[in-house]
Amino acid sequence: MAGRLPGGAAATASPLPRALLLLAALALFSLSFLSLRSLRPAASPSLALDNSRSLPPSFARPSVYHSPEAFASGYAEMERNFKVYIYPDGDPKTFYQTPRKLTGKYASEGYFFQNIRESRFRTDDPDQAHLFFVPISPHKMRGKGTSYENMTIIVKDYVEGLINKYPYWNRTLGADHFFVTCHDVGVRAFEGLPFMVKNSIRVVCSPSYNVDFIPHKDIALPQVLQPFALPEGGNDVKNRTILGFWAGHRNSKIRVILARVWENDTELAISNNRISRAIGELVYQKQFYHTKFCICPGGSQVNSARISDSIHYGCVPVILSDYYDLPFNDILDWRKFAVVLKECDVYQLKSILKSISQEEFVALHKYLVQIQKHFVWHSPPVPYDAFHMVMYELWLRHHVIKY
Repeated sequence: MAGRLPGGAAATASPLPRALLLLAALALFSLSFLSLRSLRPAASPSLALDNSRSLPPSFARPSVYHSPEAFASGYAEMERNFKVYIYPDGDPKTFYQTPRKLTGKYASEGYFFQNIRESRFRTDDPDQAHLFFVPISPHKMRGKGTSYENMTIIVKDYVEGLINKYPYWNRTLGADHFFVTCHDVGVRAFEGLPFMVKNSIRVVCSPSYNVDFIPHKDIALPQVLQPFALPEGGNDVKNRTILGFWAGHRNSKIRVILARVWENDTELAISNNRISRAIGELVYQKQFYHTKFCICPGGSQVNSARISDSIHYGCVPVILSDYYDLPFNDILDWRKFAVVLKECDVYQLKSILKSISQEEFVALHKYLVQIQKHFVWHSPPVPYDAFHMVMYELWLRHHVIKY
């Protein structure tokens, strides 16, 4: 038949087309496989370490940190590279360079001044510095009886003297400068320098949005009452039989309401006065050990040293303040170890606390114990303590400043 090869010829010619067909099929299969692989999502780059197994145990997920890998990586980078220049001007015997003291509810300011001066982060070469520290202490002025009016003048004259003497301020209009103040008067002391309040990083213990605090720029300094009278609490859930506790002076509207509404309650231990020492030694501090939730209402400012007291003694803090940027809020997930409420929630306080199951309370308490190390000051400082956490916050801020 026309077009048909003889049988013998067909037998000898067929292997070659079959081989070509097989090669073509293999090529098509390889291309298809490679195409499918290219559609798979690429592995996410690590923000920190090579793998999660190299993270410290406290950084493992689920975690009290918003991003444990990013924190571990950034903290390590800060330790290696961060440099701060401290202006050398000012008489150390007056208001500059040295803290007033390392005790009391404003001890955080004193500890920072001392630790930064003696730390590896300090550099004497301003050209190597990432940030510049303006070391003037309103707390020390207050201790020497300086009036608010004179305080403002002293701060203004000192900062303007630095601006005129050194070129560093004018490079960024002060954006790479910071100052530290824990005393309430620190807000008033800098009123004569509105450009500094606007541009520089404020590390303050009164981080309220209604006193010009700017969360993405400024830093909330934890107010820590040191030295602590008693050791840390923690891993002692079975001893905590009191639902809620607060005792203090009624020096703010929210405290007045708290005392008026709940001071006669049988499940909440609420007192409108500090517990008198006449009742017994350290009764106030010992109450923290037996309480599940410690109420932390704002005082004359939104902040309160009672928050760090609660954390130290292992009592879950109940934040009862409006406009409060909590310390290390962009690093720590506060809702993992605290109850964060608005002031208007004070009227439902008891029902809110009772709605928290025992299982949920145990989880809050467990995370609370994990972050205790971040809310204590040491001299010399130790890794991950309050000083290093503040330095890490400053390290994060310096990345934003690009001129």
